[in-house]
Amino acid sequence: MDNMNIFDEVYTLSNEVKIPKLGLGTWFIPDDQVAQAVCDAVKIGYRHIDTAQAYGNEHGVGEGIRTCGIPRSELFVTTKLAAEIKSYDEAVKAIDESIQKMGLDYIDLMLIHSPQPWDDFRGDDYFEGNREAWRALEDAYKASKLRSIGISNFKQEDIENILSSCTVKPMVNQLLVHVSNTPSDLIEYCQKNDILVEAYSPIAHGEILKNPEVASMAEKYHVTVPQLCIRYTLQLNTLPLPKTANPQHMEENAAVNFMISDEDMETLKNMKPIENYGEFSVFPVFSGK
Repeated sequence: MDNMNIFDEVYTLSNEVKIPKLGLGTWFIPDDQVAQAVCDAVKIGYRHIDTAQAYGNEHGVGEGIRTCGIPRSELFVTTKLAAEIKSYDEAVKAIDESIQKMGLDYIDLMLIHSPQPWDDFRGDDYFEGNREAWRALEDAYKASKLRSIGISNFKQEDIENILSSCTVKPMVNQLLVHVSNTPSDLIEYCQKNDILVEAYSPIAHGEILKNPEVASMAEKYHVTVPQLCIRYTLQLNTLPLPKTANPQHMEENAAVNFMISDEDMETLKNMKPIENYGEFSVFPVFSGK
C-alpha cells in the first residue's frame, strides 16, 4: 500500500470542482469554540470544513477560515440552507446571510439541509418548496457566490423532483452513512447520477463504539473503531465528515492508510442496524425515519 496521505486525496464533482476526501464536521461545536477547532484541523492537514445554518456556528467557522493562515483558495467550506426554508425569496436571503456571517467572498458548497423541515422529517414531500430553494441555489451558483451546490438527507424521490426541473444538477447528497446504516440503493442511485455522497456521522455519534463485532474487526487491522468506520465510508466511495473539536481525534480520524478486504466490507455493509442512538435519538436524522 503506498503511503498516500488522505489529505492529498480529492474527489472531483460533476462540475470539475475538486473536494478534499475527508472533511471536518462541526455539529455541536459552539460558535465561540469552533474557530479554534478549524485552526487546529487546518494545522493537522484538513482542508475541508462542514457547517450549517442550523449549527449556529457559521460565524466562528468563517473566523477560523479567515485566520488559520492558509490561503482561502486552498480551503473547502460547506454550509447548508436551513431545512425550514422552502421558498425562493427566503432562500436567496439566507444564502447571502451565510456568506455575510462567515465573512467570506464565496462558499465552496451549499446544500439544502433536508427535504422536509425538521419537525416534519420524512412527512410531506415539499416538492415545490424544494424546487424553489434549489432555484435560489442555482442562481447563487451562476453568480459565483457558491462554487458547487447539493442536497442532504434527500431520498430518491426527492432527488428526482429536483432533477425534473433543474438547470444545474445537484453535485452532492450528504447522508447518514455508517457501519450498520448503509443505504446502498440510494448511494448507488446517487453515484449513477454523478452525485457524490458525503457521509455524516460516520462513527454513528459514537454508538458504533459499543459494537463488539466492529471492535474485533478493528483489532484485526490494528486500527481504532473510528478509523475502521471512516475507512469503510471511503471504500464506499463516499466522503466522510467525522465531527470533533479534539485535535488528537482529528489526527486519529485521518490515519486511514489501510485497506479493508472485500469480505470484511460485505460484513460491515450488512451489519445489523443500530436500534437506538442513545441521547441522539431525539434528533430526526437518528429517529430511524
